[in-house]
Amino acid sequence: MTSLPVVLLVGGSGSRMRADLGNRPKHLVDVGNRPILWHVMRLYSHFGHTHFVLPLGHHGQAFRKYFLEFSSFTQDLEFRLGAVDSKMPDSGLEKDWYVNLFDAGIEASKSDRIRMAVNRLEADTFCVTYGDGIGDIDINRVLDFHRSHGCIATVTGYRPLSQYGVLETDDQGQVFSMHEKPRLDHWINAGFFVFESRVLEYLSGDDKVDLETDVMPKLASDRELMMYKHEGFWASIDTLKDAQYLNRMWNKNAPWKVWED
Repeated sequence: MTSLPVVLLVGGSGSRMRADLGNRPKHLVDVGNRPILWHVMRLYSHFGHTHFVLPLGHHGQAFRKYFLEFSSFTQDLEFRLGAVDSKMPDSGLEKDWYVNLFDAGIEASKSDRIRMAVNRLEADTFCVTYGDGIGDIDINRVLDFHRSHGCIATVTGYRPLSQYGVLETDDQGQVFSMHEKPRLDHWINAGFFVFESRVLEYLSGDDKVDLETDVMPKLASDRELMMYKHEGFWASIDTLKDAQYLNRMWNKNAPWKVWED
């Protein structure tokens, strides 16, 4: 499988978690002592995709600082205090990651960020994901599916569990069955996109073009959008409760940890 670049959409303001996080982006919220963003990157790298492009916006300095200090945060250090020399082991799969961070602007939409990222790439096919959702998704199966249908775009779909128990009743209110948090019938956008470079035709134009409300519906109406059905585990961080849930999952047996330590 040819390695493809991965665009990580980390430039949003994260308004739903702002009160809980202060000035910290949700992509850098820890799950098992590593930011959720690292888990997403680790998933892609497990399948051989190690070129990451981050169009920065809100909290851009936080992402720059994290990657500039990545080794000191994630590896053992050995040095003598007061000395100028230090030893830092060149180990771990992350040493093969190529990370490109650039300022896309605070006001840039997701479509703008993708367009600016693609203009920095030399790839006919590339991946895009939000960077705050994780699952046991076989990235290369998604790519195989994408290549099989010949359309411009693939989105990964997921059927979530209901947050509540579902009651089935008759017209008089008599309950004849109850299902505790069943899997819903509809599919949601779980991210983990694959695009052909021709998607630029849909991203260009008005700087207010929105990925979810403009681009994706237009691709669908043009019969250029296909959905890969993911039947396994998937979750995202939108609230502090979500982060606590993923940390509990990590401490038990994280289903998205398809890689070896």
